[in-house]
Amino acid sequence: MELSAKQLSVILNGTVEGNENAKVTRFAKIENGAEGDLCFYANPKYEQYVYTCKASVLLVNKDFEAKGEVSPTLVRVENAYEALAILLKHVAKSRRASKPHKSCRAKWFFSTKFGKGVSVGAFSYVGRRTVVGDGTLIHEQVYIGDDCKIGKKCILYPGVRIYPGMVIGDGVIIHSNAVIGSDGFGNVPKPDGTWEKIEHLGKVIIGDNVEIGACTTIDRSEMEATVIGNGVKIDNLCQIAHNVQIGDNTVMAAQVGIAGSAQIGKNCILAGQVGIAGHIKMADNTTIGAQGGVIGNIRKEGQVLLGSPVIDAKLYMKAFALFKRAAEE
Repeated sequence: MELSAKQLSVILNGTVEGNENAKVTRFAKIENGAEGDLCFYANPKYEQYVYTCKASVLLVNKDFEAKGEVSPTLVRVENAYEALAILLKHVAKSRRASKPHKSCRAKWFFSTKFGKGVSVGAFSYVGRRTVVGDGTLIHEQVYIGDDCKIGKKCILYPGVRIYPGMVIGDGVIIHSNAVIGSDGFGNVPKPDGTWEKIEHLGKVIIGDNVEIGACTTIDRSEMEATVIGNGVKIDNLCQIAHNVQIGDNTVMAAQVGIAGSAQIGKNCILAGQVGIAGHIKMADNTTIGAQGGVIGNIRKEGQVLLGSPVIDAKLYMKAFALFKRAAEE
């Protein structure tokens, strides 16, 4: 990356205050900024570092008023934090930009259908009758089974495994070692104490603009489909069981586990290590705090819940205060 303050202002629709030719080649935190760095200031508690920062360029909000001397060139934008996210995306996209290429060390079939501008890395496998949309990037050592449908402008990082028959929308990012379509955990107890495996013949359907973290697993259903809605963001090391339904724009942090046939609403937030029991329904706009345990339906929208089993966050904090006080007495 090498960008001038003037180029940054064009990309971010901002204005330059200082040397418009100041060059940046890397990102840094405001407290560590040095020559050649691009930093940003959005949180008032970091204002002290504005006056000690030695970065070449500093992103600030348009309404920022300096209370002392500022060394870096300022690029003023509507929202510095949002501008940083836009710039990071711009740089990442430019780094990924390359001429489409299908490695001679990859394997696919006459019945495999690739759209325009598809790249396939070395030692990747794309199955029979699978369709891959325009502009999708398949990195090295990716497995895509037969009869899959992969949308446009997806990114599949090394080690991704997609079982046969899965459906993935447009603009989906799947990080390394994620597994899409593994069998659900279904077994029937037998009279002799052993277990009989239930075969899973369904599929996983992933909507558009979904991101799936490294080492996350999404199981296929027994007969119908496990469904991940549009805009869902899933962190690393999450487990989504068979026949789960996740509403649009729901996000979940690392190590969330969702048991079979649970229905999660739209725009929900599941913090780290949340556990959700099977066959429950969760209303839209629900927030579950870290390590929360959901064992029953959540019918009211917009609640913030903590604990295991979860209860209202304010009630939980009161109960915790009483519990702590009793332990100290």
